[in-house]
Amino acid sequence: MPPLLPRLLAALAVLVFQFLLLQPLLAAGVDDYPAEAPQQRLIDPAGLFSRSTAKELEHRLEDFEAGHVQAHLVSVDRLDYGLELESLGSQMVERWSQANPGRDSNLLLLIDAQTNTAAVVASPDLLMQLPEDLLISTADSTMGIPMRMGSRYRQASLDALNRLEVVLNGADDPGPPEQQVQVEIVTNIPTQAETAAGSGFTWVVVLLVVGTIVPMLTWWVFSR
Repeated sequence: MPPLLPRLLAALAVLVFQFLLLQPLLAAGVDDYPAEAPQQRLIDPAGLFSRSTAKELEHRLEDFEAGHVQAHLVSVDRLDYGLELESLGSQMVERWSQANPGRDSNLLLLIDAQTNTAAVVASPDLLMQLPEDLLISTADSTMGIPMRMGSRYRQASLDALNRLEVVLNGADDPGPPEQQVQVEIVTNIPTQAETAAGSGFTWVVVLLVVGTIVPMLTWWVFSR
């Protein structure tokens, strides 16, 4: 009977090999998504949204139909090696536009769950209304800030949709959300550290005074 350790190492090697073979299958590429724009507005294989949030986002994405825009939100659990999120979005929009030429414009928001990054891609006919710098700012700031502040995927998605909808309706770009900066409040009340430092300094002064006066008084009393 062979020793137990070599058998365990062999079994572990098999498991690692199978895991490495499985990794590319778990990665997402354009072929892993529908060949044409689906009726379902939210595609969430990464499972970022609760059932109630998914329903809310479906309704918000459907609102864009009034402006002849097919808006979709896609979550990505893991990208193919070397594939960037924006490139994936561009490939998907191109495929969907080619599958239904002459139909509504396509607007696609993507979230990479692994890196907490976002991308916003629009079909070429929408770029007059939604210029490239607006799409980049929406992805990096409007969506990126809430996600970096604690994976707030719902807020990131709704804020992005609200911003894009405002611009599509002809109004001025409201811009990205303001980043909250913690302002230090000026006060005359000492902090705990300042109080401790002040107390320490006081005791030092007291000890110096006592250490100086007591020997002088002792010398004066005994010298009489």
